[in-house]
This record gives sequence, structure tokens and C-alpha cells, in this order.
Amino acid sequence: MKAKLGKEFVIGASVIAAVLILIFGIDYLKGINLFTPANFYEVYYDNISDLTVSSPVSINGFKVGQVRQIDIDYDKPGKVKVTLALNKKLHLPEGTTAELGQTLLSGAFINLKMGEGKNYIPVGSEVPSAANSDLMSALQNEMLPQINNILPKVDSILHNLNVLISDPALAQSISRLDGITANVYSASKGLDGTMATVNNRLPGILNNVGHAGIALDTITGNLATLSAQLKALPLQPTMTNVEEITRNLSAFSNQLNDKNSTLGRLTTDPELYNRLNQVSADIDSLIVDIKKNPKRYISIKLL
Repeated sequence: MKAKLGKEFVIGASVIAAVLILIFGIDYLKGINLFTPANFYEVYYDNISDLTVSSPVSINGFKVGQVRQIDIDYDKPGKVKVTLALNKKLHLPEGTTAELGQTLLSGAFINLKMGEGKNYIPVGSEVPSAANSDLMSALQNEMLPQINNILPKVDSILHNLNVLISDPALAQSISRLDGITANVYSASKGLDGTMATVNNRLPGILNNVGHAGIALDTITGNLATLSAQLKALPLQPTMTNVEEITRNLSAFSNQLNDKNSTLGRLTTDPELYNRLNQVSADIDSLIVDIKKNPKRYISIKLL
């Protein structure tokens, strides 16, 4: 009888130990350590989104605790009670809020915004909740509407691209492009031949350039000789004579322009001009009369 009771006791103890190990193992896999001392606080949310048990609780990105339990509070309709297990050494000043946030990879989390009150929130009491403008909220509120506006344009671009690809003119253009490429290749080959010919003739061209350089040196020497000869000419006396002639011409021009001078009167006095014309006309009439009546002016006596 004692042996039977001993076996039943061992089996029962084993089952209880296995259940306890299973419970603690599941909590451990969730990140919950029941043996670590913690302070518990309550937070109420209208919507917890993807928040789960063991979701992290952090301050400025540093983990200080985790979500221990999530329940529906039937005394507060529409509210979800979230129990926070925070580090035993952490004390929350008055004015602290628990902001619910979400990331693309790690899911939902709670970020504590520390208040500036001088007193602390009692352990086990409620911490005010607040909304956090996280990445997912920005994605839903800002980026998704823009993406929805862009999608019709992308669809239109894809449609136009399909029309362009199916256009026979595109295939013809590609064929012409192949022909142009072949022509460019042929021209490149011809250019290579031309460059080879130039390279073969380059020594002769350089030789001619050398002869041209010698001829240029000769011309330069001749110019230098001519310059020396010009330098040896009596340029100063010549320039003096030119200046003298210029002054004489200037004086002559002044006399022509002066109405009181003889030359000026010849060029500007109309009476003198009329008299000269009259004399010229009289001489012309006299010559005409001599031609008509020579006997009147010429007397020939024969001895």
C-alpha cells in the first residue's frame, strides 16, 4: 500500500512540476521573468493595435519593462487595460504619460514620456495614456494617401509604355539603329585606315615642315636685314621735311581761305571771277573774229 502511494505521489509531483515548468517556460519564451521584482502600473487605451503581452516598455528607446497583462475593463466600456511591469528601481514622476507606438519590424511598444512633477505616481495606480505619432501612423496618414494618388499615374505610365513597346515603329527604329551602328563601325574602320596612311606619310610631312621652317628662318633674316636698312635711313631729316611741307601747305590753305589775301580774293571774289570770265569771253570772240576777218588784223605789204 505504501509503495502504491509512493508511486502516485511521484507521478503527481512530476505532473505538477511539468505543468509549472511548462508555464514558466512559456512565460520565459515570451520574455516574462516571474522571478524578477517589478513595479506594476495600469494604462487604459481605446485601441491597442498590435500590442501584445511581453511587448517592450521603454524610455527614449531604452527598455525599462514590458507588458505583463492585457484585459478588457468591463467597468469602463471601450477601454483596454494594460498592466505594465517596470523595473523596481524606476519611479514615475507625476505628468508621465504612456504613449503607444508601432514599428515595421518589432511591432507595437509603449514609450514612457517622463513628467516633471516633484511627486511620484503611486505603484499600482493608473498612468495616463497618450497617442504617439510613430512611423506606422505617419505611414498611414501621410504616405498612403500620396501612394494612392501616385498609383493611377503609374498605371497610366505602364499603359503608355506597353503601347510604345507594341508599336511597330519602335522595331523599325531599332532596325535602323542597327544599320546606323554598322555604318558607324564601317566609318571607324575607314578612319583607322586613314590614320594609318597619315602615319605612313607623317615623316614626309614633317620633313616638308622642316624645309618650311628653314624657309621661314630665311624670310625672318631678310626681314631683319630690311628692318636694319630702314633703321639706317635718314628718317629724321625726312620727317622734318615732311613737317615743313605740311606747314607750307597749311599756310597756303590759310591764304586761300583768307578773303583779304590775293589768293583768297582769287578764290572768293565774285567780281574778279566775273571779270576773268568776261576777259575769257572777249578773247574767245576776238579769236573768232580774227578767223573770220584776218585781213582786218593782219596787213601784208609786198615790196
